[in-house]
Order: sequence, then C-alpha cells, then structure tokens
Amino acid sequence: MAEQEEEEHDTTEETIAPSLPPSRVKRIMKLDKEVNKVNAEALFLVSCCTELFLEFLAEESARVAVEKKRRTVKLEHLRVAVKRHQPTSDFLLESLPVASEPVLDRPKAAERNRGQTSEKPVPAGTRRIDDFFRKDS
Repeated sequence: MAEQEEEEHDTTEETIAPSLPPSRVKRIMKLDKEVNKVNAEALFLVSCCTELFLEFLAEESARVAVEKKRRTVKLEHLRVAVKRHQPTSDFLLESLPVASEPVLDRPKAAERNRGQTSEKPVPAGTRRIDDFFRKDS
C-alpha cells in the first residue's frame, strides 16, 4: 500500500513555469554590458526569483494598506513596506519615486489620455522601462 502511494507521488511531479516572458527578462539581463549570453537555467532562476520578490513586495504593501485601513495599495504603502524590510530598503528605496502632494484640480483620466502625451523627454543615452514591455512591431 505504501509502495503504491510512493509511486503515485513520484509520477506527479509539478513543473514550475515562470509567468514573466522569458524573452523580455533575457533582454533586460543583456542590458548589462558584461553579460553576453544568458544560460537557460540562469534565465529560469532569475525569472523565478523576480516573481518571488514581486510577490513579497505585493504582500507586504497590501499588509501596510490593510494596517492603514485602505483598500487600494498606493505608492506610499509600497515605500513603507520597503522601508520595513532592511535588505530591500538598501537598494530599492532610492529608486522609488517620492509620493507627491495630491493635486485638487486633476483632469479626468479620459481627458488626459485623448492622444495627448505629456511625457518628459528622456535624457540622451537612457531608455524608459516602458520600452521593454512594448511589443516589437
């Protein structure tokens, strides 16, 4: 009886498939000039680690939002979650934008997005992170 259960357990192995697109993760990894080629195992591990890290940040940010009795996670909740976790705070806190003061006369989203882009120009030699997530045409 025990042998049969062990055989069933051995044959039902779970496969882990990262949900991040491997081609984009690879492209981001290759931005480092020291990286020429990316091994399939390294790509898999970086994708899995990135997912775990994002899951951790989302859970901690949600926990902060619940503590503040909010239903929506905002940038300030993310900043508090990062500050509470020292290893994350050491490298990520400087990269997060500072929450700005609320503006009273904000245009509605539909009015803002009517073909008018008010994005700041990117300095020479840099690219926006949005470029990585756009599909190539």
